Amino acid sequence: MYFRTRKVTDMDSEALISIVDCRIEGNEKTFVPSLSWQMNQGEAWLVIGPNGGGKADFVNALAGKMSFVPNSVGESQGSFSSVFRDSVEMVSLERAAKLIEEERNNDESDYVEGGVDIGRTGRRFITEGVLGPLKKNDELPQWANELDTHFAIQLCGIQKILDRGLKYMSTGEIRRTLLARALVSGKKLLVLSDPFAGLDAESRKIFLDLFATIVNAQQKGDSKYPHIVLCMERWHEIPESISNVLEFTNKEVSFCGSKIDYVQRLKSKQTQNDNEKAAKKEELSSSLTATIENTAPLKQETSNEEKILVEMNHVNVGWGDHQVLIDLNWKLKKGEHWLVRGPNGSGKTTFLELITGDNMQVYCNDVRLFGKKRGSGESIWEIKQKLGIVSYRLHVEYRMVGGTNLRNLIISGFRDSIGLYGAPTGVEIAIADKWLALGGFAGRERELFRDLSYGEQRAMLILRSVVKCPPILILDEPCHGLDEEYREKILHLLELIAEKGTTTMLHVPHDPTERLTCEKHVLELCPGETPMYRVSCL
Repeated sequence: MYFRTRKVTDMDSEALISIVDCRIEGNEKTFVPSLSWQMNQGEAWLVIGPNGGGKADFVNALAGKMSFVPNSVGESQGSFSSVFRDSVEMVSLERAAKLIEEERNNDESDYVEGGVDIGRTGRRFITEGVLGPLKKNDELPQWANELDTHFAIQLCGIQKILDRGLKYMSTGEIRRTLLARALVSGKKLLVLSDPFAGLDAESRKIFLDLFATIVNAQQKGDSKYPHIVLCMERWHEIPESISNVLEFTNKEVSFCGSKIDYVQRLKSKQTQNDNEKAAKKEELSSSLTATIENTAPLKQETSNEEKILVEMNHVNVGWGDHQVLIDLNWKLKKGEHWLVRGPNGSGKTTFLELITGDNMQVYCNDVRLFGKKRGSGESIWEIKQKLGIVSYRLHVEYRMVGGTNLRNLIISGFRDSIGLYGAPTGVEIAIADKWLALGGFAGRERELFRDLSYGEQRAMLILRSVVKCPPILILDEPCHGLDEEYREKILHLLELIAEKGTTTMLHVPHDPTERLTCEKHVLELCPGETPMYRVSCL
């Protein structure tokens, strides 16, 4: 393991945060047995490491969701102190998922005139960050009506969506709204967990500029801005202004020191990693072939004669005065793998939900799946049998039944259910265990979905989506929360599945560089332009 040369006994009593030989606990369970760390004025820290390695436990403890508990061995006594106390706010994928879940649970569309309950607006949600929960009919204070000019709102670029319902915001817009709320709340420490996931190029630039602004202001002693701890899955996305790195691997600190030293460490490991990657890819290819052959008894029979899998004719989708899709004409042919691009809020997820049936406006449009017009008598289960889906919505739904174990989660992919209802068969169990091994989860079949890190949860949902080798595989930002190594493994797995020729992919990446070589067709959504989309080939 690698640690800073500074000894624990030398830690400054005036540090912003001081952790000396503490364990991380939650729900009477120890997640990280021992760590020591110190944050000083002017430092900008990155927390990084593989999925499930301990970094999520650490930032959750910083945010108060877990606890730092001093260890005591003989005369040695651990300690924990923080100047921030309760003045901590966390912006994360988990918080965004919880927010969407809250809005869904509180939806009263069935009971209001017109059948549309927009729920909380961005303005009301941000106001609650200062005042606490508000009743639905409570009037907002005057300062809330003037939020448009607040420096945090302008920094996050959300002036135009303040009065939009949260449920109508894109993933990136929700993330920016969460950050704005954290800044407006006046909290002294912000914990930002994977803030660039799901953001388009413009939003990423906003976040990078914002991070640099805050760090520079803190270094100059400007108390208007909070301190920041940044937690990231991928090294290449980190801001230039990071000064120090804390890395977790296998539930312990594997590096704690300067960014300069960490960069040198990464370079020394690169050659070894390159040699290992080639061998791992070959092993994965052989394992996948064997696993798919063993899956044959549970695969759905589909017609080989269907050449056009999806067809959309003059599709229009929107709500109120806001139009998302305008006069969209598009076809998905068997074997044509598509990349779907566009800025946050351009309608990418809405487009995919017309196919999955999660957007009810599909029934007032001419959308055809597998040769049948939606709304012509087909059941949702007939559609789901032919789809594999990875999406933010699915992730939120599975978090609501987080008590499902990993084996049953895989089996639910065959049955197209959220959770597993009914006892699994011996064949299903055997095949599920092979897919778990393929994904690197061998021996963990009895672990619960809710106990995994966010990245591990996303990896499991990807395995669930591909387990039946569906005719259409819908990948809505599939690599959300995945570390670099697992991201590469998943993308290679998807490439291999595409090569088998039984699955056609629709892929919305969260990273502009994330593209499979099999994806030769591009649908680009262009809000504000006429037409509002472009089709091209790579």
